[in-house]
Amino acid sequence: MNKGKFISFEGGEGTGKSTQVKILYNHLITKGIDVVLTREPGGAPGAEEIRQLLLTGNPDKWVPMTEVLLFYAARVDHLNNTVLPALKAGKWVITDRYADSTFAYQGAGHGLGASVVQEIHRIATNNFWPDMTVLLDIEPEAGLGRANIREAALSEDKREDRFEKMEGSYHHRLRQAFLDIAGHNLDRFRVISAEGSIDQVADRIWQQVATTFGLAHGK
Repeated sequence: MNKGKFISFEGGEGTGKSTQVKILYNHLITKGIDVVLTREPGGAPGAEEIRQLLLTGNPDKWVPMTEVLLFYAARVDHLNNTVLPALKAGKWVITDRYADSTFAYQGAGHGLGASVVQEIHRIATNNFWPDMTVLLDIEPEAGLGRANIREAALSEDKREDRFEKMEGSYHHRLRQAFLDIAGHNLDRFRVISAEGSIDQVADRIWQQVATTFGLAHGK
């Protein structure tokens, strides 16, 4: 059986990733493709427990190295229990975030450095990367505005807003880090503007996915 395809979605806060991964998932299903939709941190029972440690609470609750190690503990659990078995079975996997987020958030945003994160990634995942990464790009202020509206609609115990609480300069470093990572991995990354309507963004993504994997462009 052919190995499935692994697609990750990346971007700063409020870029619309969670909405767009679901749209792409449904689109691929209509094309007769068996797809698993997942997320990081999370996507497996142990990883979901770690998610709560990482995404809730005070922005300063972890030092950068602790944060990276927690993300990779969750990532290994996710890969071994969800991603790799699905790919081996010939299914496609779409994940809302993967390792590029760690390089951007902790490596650049927190100043830990790409070389440190790369060594941890190599050891923990055997340097495993997606077939394609969609980077949704938007001005940080616009993205944070969207994210704050989303979180305000949730009860306080359900808010996963630890990173959104970080200072504005952090989010500008984050955006630039994602763009830099994409610029150094042009074969894997597709940078998509997150401006405009949900349908407009979804159309941009589908054109890139269809072209990359040889699928029919029509909806």
